[in-house]
Amino acid sequence: MCTVCGCGQGETHIEGQEHEHPHDHAHEHTHADGTTHSHPHPHEHSHEHTEPGHAHDHLHDAGATHYHEHKGDLHYGLGPAHAHAPGMSQERMVKIEQDILGKNNAYATENRQYFAEHGLFAVNLVSSPGSGKTTLLVKTIQDLAGRLPVGVVEGDQQTSFDADRIRATGAPAVQVNTGRGCHLDAHMVGHALERLSLPDDGLLMIENVGNLVCPSAFDLGEAHKVVILSVTEGEDKPLKYPDMFHAADLMLLNKVDLLPHLTFDVDRCVEYAHRINPKLEVLKVSATSGEGMERWLAWLTEGVDVAIAARQQNVNLLKKRIAELEARLAAKG
Repeated sequence: MCTVCGCGQGETHIEGQEHEHPHDHAHEHTHADGTTHSHPHPHEHSHEHTEPGHAHDHLHDAGATHYHEHKGDLHYGLGPAHAHAPGMSQERMVKIEQDILGKNNAYATENRQYFAEHGLFAVNLVSSPGSGKTTLLVKTIQDLAGRLPVGVVEGDQQTSFDADRIRATGAPAVQVNTGRGCHLDAHMVGHALERLSLPDDGLLMIENVGNLVCPSAFDLGEAHKVVILSVTEGEDKPLKYPDMFHAADLMLLNKVDLLPHLTFDVDRCVEYAHRINPKLEVLKVSATSGEGMERWLAWLTEGVDVAIAARQQNVNLLKKRIAELEARLAAKG
């Protein structure tokens, strides 16, 4: 069991494997220069946010109290661990969480290096169930057809329904079923990448398990977390689930074509989101009507362009260093 969030472990299954996935073997990635490296993945799923401000103290960095105290209310997130587990001290929970998140971050770093070497712009799509995430993803892939290559890692507890919908568009997709797990982690994504046929200089979209809590803590190596909130969910979600909105760089306010039929207050929702994360960018979109889709596609395309430029810069730097080394050797000659 994952002590960070209490979800089950050891039940992950990734498409293309005939066996339950123990995660006790190495990843092998091919580098831009043709060499390969592998990294063992002993399966303990430890995750630690070692970057400054990246652990569970990030809520307090937002500078806001996200609830009002009332006599008789119970608050289990006020200790150092910001959580509660029966029979376990806050200090023990903090230590376990640091160990878990530390290992996850090591895998995330390797994923990020792989993305950089291959010019891949990776985004982590997070939302609650029913936000319209998969429908929006399908529409996005269809609209990007012919513009740039797109691959998808699909996360769900069970079934391959969503991956099948993605593959029907012609885009490659790998389903990751987490069993009782409530989120993807960097280790799962690394294994999925081994099975995903995606050319260099493209877009990788990771559709996380529907959950506005646990995925916020797990770095997958992505460039950005994108939180999707539908107008059918209520404008108070950023205050109810602040960790996710604090961790995200972009919020897609989805299903805006339904606004005439709802009492959803867009301005209040955006204000709540900015109260948690003042830097959060917000786009209003609808996969049904097409509203806001061009802005969303432009955001993705710009990210891919940046990833490609960074990869080319690294390639040029490597060529320059090789040329300098060859010149030194020739001079010694």
